[in-house]
This record gives sequence, C-alpha cells and structure tokens, in this order.
Amino acid sequence: MQDQLTLPETNDRVTLFTALMPQIRELLREERDQIAALANVAAALHQTFGWHWVGFYRVMGAELVLGPFQGPIACTRIGFGRGVCGTAWQEERTIIVPDVSKFPGHIACSSASRSEIVVPIRDSDGRIAAVLDIDSTQEADFSIVDGHALEQLCELLEPLF
Repeated sequence: MQDQLTLPETNDRVTLFTALMPQIRELLREERDQIAALANVAAALHQTFGWHWVGFYRVMGAELVLGPFQGPIACTRIGFGRGVCGTAWQEERTIIVPDVSKFPGHIACSSASRSEIVVPIRDSDGRIAAVLDIDSTQEADFSIVDGHALEQLCELLEPLF
C-alpha cells in the first residue's frame, strides 16, 4: 500500500489514473442515477489515491450543496464565489491550491486539509452543474497532471447532469 506521507511521483499518478479510468467508465456505463454514480466515483478516487476527502457539491440554486463523498464530515452548503469550490464554480475552471492557508476566503471544513483541487462538471447546456472537490493532508499534493486527469473523469459524468 502506498505510504500516504510520501507524495507520489508524477509517473505514479499517471499510472494510477490510467488504471482507474477504465474502472470509472465501467461503473458509469449503464448507471443513470446521478447519486449512485457520484458515490461510486468518490469511493474509487478515495480508495485509489487515499486522499483526505473526495466528494461532490451539486449546484442547487445560488449555492453548492454537499453530495456523495468519502472522508470526514464536510461543509453542507457553499455560496457562489466562496471558498475554493465556490470560486471554481464562479470562474468555471479547475482550481489547484497548493496551500489552502494562502487561499483568500478558504472554507476550512477540516483542519487537516493542506491542499485542494476543485474541478467543475458541466450539464448538457454547458453550465456548471456540480464540482468535484478533493482535499489532501499534504501541501502541494496536486499538479496539472491531476487536473487534466480529473477533468477527463468529470467529462464522463456530464451526461448525468
């Protein structure tokens, strides 16, 4: 099992994502229930990478509402433009935060979180419908390699929205 105190090398992450993507595709192949699909994807990511928190927030009106996740208790609602999740929603782009203590307005759902990546998920009209949020207990744990792979993964979820 991977030692979570040691950051994986970029090649290790590529290998893990490469192995995980067919599993995600198979999990989603015939699944039409959004919650079931998001729950399995969160579990697969959490199990594969051992990150502190992996989950989804769905756009519900003017806020993001907690969806399926793996990890400790989380913030339930996040406003548009608030924290990393709300900012990714507002700016409609993936955000990688190497040190959450330096992100203006960071919402500390867990004091153990040190770095974060948030990837928007679009609906069939191209609007942001949800975000994938991942927290790590390691600073600078996410790179553009993770961002690119997670964006591809989130594209697989788009037909559910």
